[in-house]
Amino acid sequence: MAIANDSKYGLAGAVWAATDERARPIALRLRTGRIRINGSPVNPRAPHGGFKLSGIGRENSRFGIKEFLEYQSIG
Repeated sequence: MAIANDSKYGLAGAVWAATDERARPIALRLRTGRIRINGSPVNPRAPHGGFKLSGIGRENSRFGIKEFLEYQSIG
């Protein structure tokens, strides 16, 4: 895990294991924005973006829209 997370980039990664259940705990420890498990298809509605030098913003979904909102408190 340390070797994978040692990169200064973190856009995407992949985990291959005997089952998705075995891969999921490993995927949760990776510092990348998108992780595919056992060749799973990319969900176009999921947020897309990276960690570290790969960026901190998100595109697609509600997470991408929040970057363009300005909140206001009145009262």
